[in-house]
Amino acid sequence: MNFQSTELTQQVAHSAKDFAQQFIKPHVMKWDETQEFPVQVFKELGKLGMMGVLVPEEYGGTGLSYFEYNAIIQEIAKVCGSIGLSVAAHNSLCTNHILSFGNEEQKKKYLPKLATAEWIGAWGLTEPNTGSDAGNMKTVAVKDGKDWVINGTKSWITHGKSGDVAVVVCRTGEPRTSGNSTAFIVERGTAGFSGGKKENKLGMRASETAEMIFDNCRISDAQRLGEVGDGFRQALKILDGGRISIAALSIGIAKGAYEAALQYSKERHQFDQPICNFQGISFKLADMATEIMAADLLVWQSCDLKERGEKVTKQGAMAKYYASEVAVKTANDAVQIFGGYGYTKDFPVEKFYRDAKLCTIGEGTSEIQKLVIAREVLQ
Repeated sequence: MNFQSTELTQQVAHSAKDFAQQFIKPHVMKWDETQEFPVQVFKELGKLGMMGVLVPEEYGGTGLSYFEYNAIIQEIAKVCGSIGLSVAAHNSLCTNHILSFGNEEQKKKYLPKLATAEWIGAWGLTEPNTGSDAGNMKTVAVKDGKDWVINGTKSWITHGKSGDVAVVVCRTGEPRTSGNSTAFIVERGTAGFSGGKKENKLGMRASETAEMIFDNCRISDAQRLGEVGDGFRQALKILDGGRISIAALSIGIAKGAYEAALQYSKERHQFDQPICNFQGISFKLADMATEIMAADLLVWQSCDLKERGEKVTKQGAMAKYYASEVAVKTANDAVQIFGGYGYTKDFPVEKFYRDAKLCTIGEGTSEIQKLVIAREVLQ
């Protein structure tokens, strides 16, 4: 593969960087402290085409590649992981599920609104007692004539309260049986569909995480995505691509923490010299730079495979696993380099430290990524 960024990728990255510096950076700590989900920011990102990155132009998107998508997520996450997470979830999960598995009528109805951020998207798989154990979901959809009736609760859902439309995977068969789930599109305002508890989180606080509650929620069969029983297979394919975006998010956070620490190490003087001159600090910076570059290359490889239409399960899991762990380690070392100042909210690294941990949990924990990788290499 070619590791040289194209002019288009560079232009898109520059645009995302400018936007983040101008419209996100001044408000980062306010949004974090108040847990505000800044909807208007996503509307503005929609005008720039960054909420429909992978959606073809015929459906109102920008029709860009995973390389540009990776660049957008990284540049935004270098400033604020929360905003980067919400952009990733909107693009990779809800929007991409409809793009990948929706029929023509569904694509024409929903993609233009999602691609422009007129509507914010949510995606529901996880439940209170069934995270990775998706075959035992308690949220069920029962066929009733030409309709489906959904009952249950989804948890840890990005945009669970504020999303305008959600793709929801429900059990339509017996627990732990093959082909026992189906995906549906549910619009906000549908009777029986409501947002539940909003989580009070350690990090990623400006990215809304909440429950979605279904209480005899009746929807038409026209809202079904693909075939009955195909929901989990669809979800696995969506997660393959979603892991690339979480890897990009992780790298953005890692780069933000690294760049802050690098700059601080040049400015902070002890014993009449900048602390970067001391081996204990310089070796940390060397490890950071090396590990970030290695993670970045894994993401580039995953993007390349995705663009060529090849299977990306192993590489996507590797990228997500390694990049997320690098983000946590880099943020931790950045706080250490800042010393006492790194433990305060006057400097950015404490937020990178808090935000990074989610990357090792969301869209499959590091342990699940190892399981996926092991299965792939042992075939």
